Amino acid sequence: MPHHVKRRRTYDTTKRRADALARRTAVLASARELFLLDGFAATTVAAVAERGGVSQETVYKNFGGKPGLVRALHEDAMRGEGPVSPYQRSEDLRGQPDPYEIVRGWSRLSMEVAPRVSPLLLLMRDAAVIQPTLRDLLAELDDARHRRMSENAQFLHKAGHLREGVTTRAAADLMWSVTSPEMYELLVVRRAWSLNQYADHILHTVSSLLPPARHAQTPKPP
Repeated sequence: MPHHVKRRRTYDTTKRRADALARRTAVLASARELFLLDGFAATTVAAVAERGGVSQETVYKNFGGKPGLVRALHEDAMRGEGPVSPYQRSEDLRGQPDPYEIVRGWSRLSMEVAPRVSPLLLLMRDAAVIQPTLRDLLAELDDARHRRMSENAQFLHKAGHLREGVTTRAAADLMWSVTSPEMYELLVVRRAWSLNQYADHILHTVSSLLPPARHAQTPKPP
């Protein structure tokens, strides 16, 4: 009998976790749709809750309001597609002996992540003008992205992949700017570039940091 009870509790716990995950997924999907459709200011917690099939209390309890929803959406988008996160795949690329292949891999990851993340960052940028609560979050995420680019620049420097005269600070700033949501907005959203063109632009730009002999075969700018 005790063994039977233990199995029942395990089943109940698993079901509760699955139900909680399903509710979270539904709420975030609803929030993303409404934020991108109506904007941050016009979207209410009540609307997100109704669309997600939960109570407002559930939204506040799990996310703390609209800024918390945006943060959770950003974290979810940064996980990319598939079981291995883009961050881990970026780290794995460092094992490549050819720096051009490393940069090419980074550009492909940007093509995967940017459509998921950039619309949210652009939403925050526009909403932060009148929503002070988003300004700190936007600055935090922007600084985190620059730190990731600085880590990439430090790796290129330590591996001897940066061309002579390029500092790690300059390399980090260039990678940070070319992968910015504003660059995605200009090229993909406003100029209707394909994601392949966008990735090739990143590849061409970042490859300029490498010694000439290393990036002689990089594609021409789109």
